[in-house]
Amino acid sequence: MEKPLAGKCHKEVWFGILVSFVLCFTILCFDYSTSMLGVYNGVNLLVRRVHPYITRDSCYGRYIYVHDDLPAKFNDDLLKNCQNLTTGSKPKNSDTQNMCRYIVNLGLGPEIEEPEGVLANQSWFITNPYLLEVIFHNKMKQYKCLTNNSNQASAIYVPSYVGLDASLHLWDFNLTVRDYSGKDLVGWLSGKPEWKKMWGRDHFMVAGRTSWDFRRQKENSSDWGTNLRVLPESMNMSMLSVEGSLWKNDFAIPYPTNFHPANDSDVVQWQNRVRSQKRPFLFTFVGAPRPDMKDSIRGKLIDQCQASSNCKFLHCGSSGINCNNPVTVMRVFESSVYCLQPPGDSHTRRSTFDSFLAGCIPVFFHPATAYTQYLWHLPENHTKYSVFIPVKEVEDLKEGIIEKTLLGISKHEELAMREKVIRLIPNLVYADPRSRLETEDAFDLAVQGILGRIENVREVIRERKDPSIGFADEDNFKFTFPETTE
Repeated sequence: MEKPLAGKCHKEVWFGILVSFVLCFTILCFDYSTSMLGVYNGVNLLVRRVHPYITRDSCYGRYIYVHDDLPAKFNDDLLKNCQNLTTGSKPKNSDTQNMCRYIVNLGLGPEIEEPEGVLANQSWFITNPYLLEVIFHNKMKQYKCLTNNSNQASAIYVPSYVGLDASLHLWDFNLTVRDYSGKDLVGWLSGKPEWKKMWGRDHFMVAGRTSWDFRRQKENSSDWGTNLRVLPESMNMSMLSVEGSLWKNDFAIPYPTNFHPANDSDVVQWQNRVRSQKRPFLFTFVGAPRPDMKDSIRGKLIDQCQASSNCKFLHCGSSGINCNNPVTVMRVFESSVYCLQPPGDSHTRRSTFDSFLAGCIPVFFHPATAYTQYLWHLPENHTKYSVFIPVKEVEDLKEGIIEKTLLGISKHEELAMREKVIRLIPNLVYADPRSRLETEDAFDLAVQGILGRIENVREVIRERKDPSIGFADEDNFKFTFPETTE
C-alpha cells in the first residue's frame, strides 16, 4: 500500500518543478521583452539589476517629444503666407524679394541647376539661412528617437518658426505689435501639461536669426528686436540659433550652407574634391565694407587685401557682385588657402561655414565669430583648424599684418589645418531632411548638445538644488578676448 502513494508523491513533485520552471522562464522572457521595448518602470529597473546583460533601449536618454499640436499660426501658416516674409535683413516692401522661392524642398530652397564645374552635380541648393528653423523642424520629423509620451522624453522641442514670425514686425515702432506673437507663444506653452514637468527647462526652440533679435531689454521702440527671450517663461527655455547671445540659455549652431548631402558618398566625394583643389590665392575676402560701423575692421582688411598680390577680394553688395550665388562665392573660396572672416553685422557670419565647406582655412579676428559660439560643432583647440589674428580695436589691425602672419605659417602646418577643416565638413552641414546619413551632421550634434544641456539641469534637480541658478545668467566670456591666443 505504501509504494503507490510514494510513486504518486514523486510524480507530483516533478510536475511542480516543471510548472515552476515554465513559469519562471515565461516571466523572464516577458521582462526581457519589456526591457527591449524601453519600458523603464520600477519592475523593469529591478530586472536590470538582476539581469545586467540585457541591452538597454538605444533611444534611452535621447527621446524627444515634439509639440505637434502647436497652433499653425506659429509655423505652417507663416510658410503659406511666404509672400509676407523678407529674405534678408530689411523689412518687406515692394522692392524686396519674398521667401516663397526658398521654402521649397523642405526649406533647402531650389536645386542649383548650373554648378559650372564649381559645385558637385547634386545635393546643392540655394538655401536662405533664415530658414534654419524650417530645415531643423523637417529633420526633427525624421529623428529616430521621437516619442508621443512626454513623460518618456528627455527634451521637448517647440517647432515654432520664431525668426520668420519676428521678421514680420521687427521694424514696427509699435512694441505691442512687435512683441505680441512671442507672448502668445509662451502663453500657449506654459498652459500645457508638459510645461509643469520642469517649468520649461526641458523645452527648446530653434531660430534662423541671431539670438540678439529676441533680446530687446528696454521698452523703447528705437531699440532693436523683440522681447521674446526676456519673457519669464522664455527665460526657462533654451534657444538654438545661428549666433548665441550673452546669456547661457542661448546656444549657437551652424548657419546652413548650400550643401545638403543625401548620402555619405556625397560627403566623401566633396571632401576629396576640395582636398585636391589648386589654390593660387594665399588669402581671400568675400564681403562688403561697413562704412557706417565705426568699429568695423572691414575697411582696413579690404585695403590690406587689395594691396597684396596674394589676395583675392570679392566685393559683395549692391555696388559689387551678387554673392547670393553659391557658385560665385565657392569658386573664390576653393581657389584660396585662407579665407578672412571678420565680424559682419554681428559677430558671426554664414561665410565662415562656406569657407569650411570649400576647404579654405578660416582666419578669425574676434573669438566670438566662432571659438566661443559653436562649442558643440568645432574643436576646442582652434589652432588645429584656423588662424587667429586678435583685433580688439580697429587700430590693432596694423598695415600688412595679415599677409605677414599667413606667410609665416609653414607648409606642413597649412596642410594639417586644411585636412582638419575638410574632416569637419560632415559635422557642419545639414543633410537633406529626406535622407539620413551614417555620419553625424550639424543637426545630430545640435540634438546631442541640447540633450546634454537638459540632462545637466536634471542632475541639479536630483541633487535638490535650484535649477534656475545659472540657467539664464549672463556669460560675458563669449565676447571677451582670451588672455592668450593659443
